[in-house]
Amino acid sequence: MTHGPLKQTPPAGPASGQASAPPNPLPRTTNRRRMSSTSHMSRSHRAIAVPRAPWLLIVPSLALALFIISYPIFNIVYQSLHEVSRFGQIRGFSGLQNFYNVFTDPVFLSALKNTLIWTFCVVVGTVAISVPVALILNQDFYGRGIARTIVMLPWSVSLTMTAVVWRWAFNDDYGMVNVTLQRLGMISGPIHWLATPQYAFPVEIAVGILVSIPFSTTILLGGLSSVPSDIYEAARIDGASAWQQFRQLTLPLLKPFINMAILLNVIYVFNSFPIIWVMTQGGPDDSTHILVTYLYELGFRLGRPGEAAAVSLIMLVILFAFSVAYLRVQARRGGSAEGDLA
Repeated sequence: MTHGPLKQTPPAGPASGQASAPPNPLPRTTNRRRMSSTSHMSRSHRAIAVPRAPWLLIVPSLALALFIISYPIFNIVYQSLHEVSRFGQIRGFSGLQNFYNVFTDPVFLSALKNTLIWTFCVVVGTVAISVPVALILNQDFYGRGIARTIVMLPWSVSLTMTAVVWRWAFNDDYGMVNVTLQRLGMISGPIHWLATPQYAFPVEIAVGILVSIPFSTTILLGGLSSVPSDIYEAARIDGASAWQQFRQLTLPLLKPFINMAILLNVIYVFNSFPIIWVMTQGGPDDSTHILVTYLYELGFRLGRPGEAAAVSLIMLVILFAFSVAYLRVQARRGGSAEGDLA
């Protein structure tokens, strides 16, 4: 039996004439990527995880600070909503009656107006004088250390004692101011500085500016010490004048420190009690009362603690609103300035 030629079966594999494709490496690469991403996520999770131990250590301090701050505020709010006797005894709930009595009191309205004038004039005058004083004290000259000490010395004296000294200086009969002006021939007779409404408040504003200059000068000197001197040398080489250097270099670089000085001075001056109380006690004829002296008179002289608590809450709201608004305005200005530079 004759058989035809045997057919050779091709070996199993790719078809003849076609190049053999290498095995697909995607599964291994994908697994490696998944493993690397998983390990990276675990490492980042461990890195982002915040340790609890530091927070547990500061919790007692935070709780104490919260208690110290919140308890007086709660007590003031509670007293402002109740009728309180002269000796601090709570008699009954009165609602908003204390606030109504305060807002209908003409002395409160006058004190509020004086507070705004007092704060604005003292803060503006302080910053306007402190900037050139800081610029002078920042220069390198013989005796700079002594000059800085003289400027900062009034800051170490009690504000109450400073007010007492200025009250003596403006005394009608033997005050230094009247005696000096009479010897110079500028006035013919003594002026009743603290007993005349049109003189008393401006005198107290001037004293407030003088006692606030050291604090603001210290802040501005700190800002000037951080300004590099190379930029001034480059500006002088480019032909910039002293005024151009101040306006284009010094003032923009000092702006954060000026903002800090303004904000801190507003809070400080708004609540300043000793100068006005020691010099005039709100007089003559309640013409120099500000909110803090009006509050003191309500609580300790007139025996109306509930209304005094209401005034303190009003002051807190005014200061808080001003601080938030001022910081937001400065943040927007800073953002727009950065956008212009970009």
